[in-house]
Amino acid sequence: MSNIEDIVVALEKKISKVLQNQSVLKETNLKLSLEKVQYYSTLENQALEIEAWKDKYNTLKMANTILGSNEDKRETKLKINALIREIDHCIGQLSE
Repeated sequence: MSNIEDIVVALEKKISKVLQNQSVLKETNLKLSLEKVQYYSTLENQALEIEAWKDKYNTLKMANTILGSNEDKRETKLKINALIREIDHCIGQLSE
């Protein structure tokens, strides 16, 4: 009978240890999930900031071209023409 009791006690200890490990793993999983959310938020903020800097860069590049810089002059003319076409299209829609 003692042998069975020893097996049961050992089994109870192992189950207790597994439950403790499960609890620790759940806590770790929760912490990692929170970190993941924070990292995604940071990543999204950085992506928005990059887009803002790209817009500022393109605006600056266009301003430099308008001021007389020969670089990207063709690109600026194309953008101005596209803006004019867009304005004409809006005016056409308003007049209908």
